[in-house]
Amino acid sequence: MSSFTELIDLAAERVGGRALFANDDFFAEKENLLKPGRGIFLADKYTERGKWMDGWESRRRRTPGHDRCVIKLGLPGIVRGVTVDTNHFRGNAPESVSIDRCELATDAPDEAFAEAAWGVLLGKTPIEAHFENVIPVTGDARTTHVRLNIHPDGGVARFRVWGEVAADWASIVSASSVCDLAAVEHGGQPMGCSDAFFSEPRNLIMPGRSDHMGDGWETKRRRGPGYDWVVLRLGRRGVIERVVVDTNHFKGNYPDSCDIEVCDAEGATSAMLVPNAEGGPAWRALLGETKLNAHEERSFDGELVDQGPATHVRLNIHPDGGVSRLRVFGRPV
Repeated sequence: MSSFTELIDLAAERVGGRALFANDDFFAEKENLLKPGRGIFLADKYTERGKWMDGWESRRRRTPGHDRCVIKLGLPGIVRGVTVDTNHFRGNAPESVSIDRCELATDAPDEAFAEAAWGVLLGKTPIEAHFENVIPVTGDARTTHVRLNIHPDGGVARFRVWGEVAADWASIVSASSVCDLAAVEHGGQPMGCSDAFFSEPRNLIMPGRSDHMGDGWETKRRRGPGYDWVVLRLGRRGVIERVVVDTNHFKGNYPDSCDIEVCDAEGATSAMLVPNAEGGPAWRALLGETKLNAHEERSFDGELVDQGPATHVRLNIHPDGGVSRLRVFGRPV
């Protein structure tokens, strides 16, 4: 994987991230931080408190200190980097930020963060106004909550917390139960794809069915021979028993057909998982090439070939097009 921004946004609203507390959100609400997109600007839109802004914005500080916002991650995990996006905040962005982290129990009440043992995730770091500030972090501590500190005050449009999901498998399933091994909440992760021109493969493993055509993985129109593909790392090694390929909302641009392959290659890198990579793992056919239909959820079980335990799946679509969701149900090993 070339960049931590290709990992999962653990704080995203769509995976259950929530802004629990801000000491000040006078001009713009803290909840905006976790919304999709980069934030918009409407020149003539005002509220009774001043200019409407699509982000979190505190009032001008007239006393020492700084402002802060506590966020509960939708997916607990190991944080590898953050994006502090000050899009459209030009004369009102913070001068710098710092970030704290903690781990709380799954069933801890929202107010428990007030008594948490917080540690430093990112020390005080200068940021730029009207800019997508992408900042790596270090450490391997499992994190459930982060605290974004802005120094001394100002506005941030969006906040992303990129990382690897650290699922609590003991509470998900027993070893004999079937679950979606590729689901984002179980630690599934895209490892590479041939093309993501219209929309990214992370959408394939998001919760629920897609809301619209943009909420899926779609490649550009292929004008030469070949096919498109995406590789997913399963959240846990397992034996696959059922696969669901959903083309929901893809009506004039669904793939003509697909096939699915698996490999058992714990620790394989993205470069090793590219089709025909030298020194790559042995890929085995799980589902032979099968016709697909528009705007349809297809489930495959009896058609699957028992290939034993797998750590990765590769969905090949012929020749191109869009798939909204891919579910890989199996028994963890």
